[in-house]
Amino acid sequence: MGSKQIAQETFDDAVQENITEFEMDPEEAVREAVQQFEAQGVDLSNIVKAVRQPTSENGQEQKHEILLILDALRRSVADSDLAEMAEQLGLFTEQCKEQLAFRCLAAQHGAYSVVFPAFQLASGDRNLTLKAFCALSAILDGQPDLLDSAGQDLLLQALKEHAEDAEMVLAALRCVRHACLKHEQNRQDLVKGGVLPLLTGAIVQHGASAEVVRAASSALRVMTFDDDIRVPFGHAHDHAKMIVLENDGLKVLIEAAKAFTDNSSVLSELCATLSRLSVRNEFCQEIVDLGGLNFMVSLLADCIDHPDVVRQVLSAIRAVAGNDDVKDAIVNAGGTDLIVLAISHHLGNPQICEQGCAALCVLALRKPENCNVIMEGGGALAALQAMKTHPKEVAVQKQACMLIRNLVSRSRDFSRPILEMGAENLITEARAAHKDCDDVAKAALRDLGCKVELRELWTGQKGSLAQ
Repeated sequence: MGSKQIAQETFDDAVQENITEFEMDPEEAVREAVQQFEAQGVDLSNIVKAVRQPTSENGQEQKHEILLILDALRRSVADSDLAEMAEQLGLFTEQCKEQLAFRCLAAQHGAYSVVFPAFQLASGDRNLTLKAFCALSAILDGQPDLLDSAGQDLLLQALKEHAEDAEMVLAALRCVRHACLKHEQNRQDLVKGGVLPLLTGAIVQHGASAEVVRAASSALRVMTFDDDIRVPFGHAHDHAKMIVLENDGLKVLIEAAKAFTDNSSVLSELCATLSRLSVRNEFCQEIVDLGGLNFMVSLLADCIDHPDVVRQVLSAIRAVAGNDDVKDAIVNAGGTDLIVLAISHHLGNPQICEQGCAALCVLALRKPENCNVIMEGGGALAALQAMKTHPKEVAVQKQACMLIRNLVSRSRDFSRPILEMGAENLITEARAAHKDCDDVAKAALRDLGCKVELRELWTGQKGSLAQ
């Protein structure tokens, strides 16, 4: 994707020039403009790639459809025409959901300042308020900077005042998630405002609603992200601790899972959130004590054909296995065999291969007994098959190398059988192909007993490090 940016007007002018100067039809004119700018390395992801609609009889004034709808919504808000406002909010929401470019263009023309006053006009009208929340959620998707302090207060107030209304809570939860994704300040402000107990409370209050549980779990998980490149560090770890210690988050999530034993999408979401909360040794143990491990192992066995679920469960198992006691519990529950089965069953899926190798890698760390179980279950062979299948996937190569190293570092007897599987060539190829694999690949080769050239980067003499 290109790094250069252009304004919407620049693109529209190029399209219009293609139509008037080169007599192209509208579709051809748009295609030509796209090719022209992409050839120059321009990023068009935020550009509406369509012909503007005429808004006057002589065709001199032209606007994109999203802006025509926004103008109509603006008039209905100004005139306090509630019926028209309801219709335009619905049309605006549908347009915004189509693509990010529509949302960006609407935001540039003041969409947030049009949608926000709609809440005041809709006061007391549940259906209209719901439509306003849907529109707010749509415009915030990918544009969290739009939310201001008044908007934050609105979301918190809605989650409190409409706590028993599942539809309203769901709409507000989606707004919270969109507002916090890749926006550290919004996360911190909402957490300070008390959003965490409202999120866990929504799961408890609406435990029978799959959509609410999934949305609230997702919003909780986003609070633990550190994905805003504009800040040097975030409060992800602190938020995770608050969710667990102050809001009983682990128990809430695991209890919620019991109501959705047949709903893989909800269970996958809950697993993903549990993995983000496994930030301390005692939290990992608490997940086991609450029955979370049994739930994960059963889910992995029952949903082995669903790649999205398998990936999330493997990630969660990898996270809780950071606790050495939990490692043993996972192995005793038959987790290693299921992980190997998942890798073999989804050998063509690089994400599952990566997470599976990573989970086995953690289980093998400092645990010779677990290494025996992994070897007997075919874990080393599965990892090497993953390396062979995905030679260009650096994450797969790296995790597989780390697993091999952990298997043999304290159990040298495994070196020969692993080498007989062709490990040396695969690891050497990974080292040559991926710079990020160099250290782990050398460590694996060294512990396998292979000849490895180890350089001293610094010998204590004056001068720079070896290149």
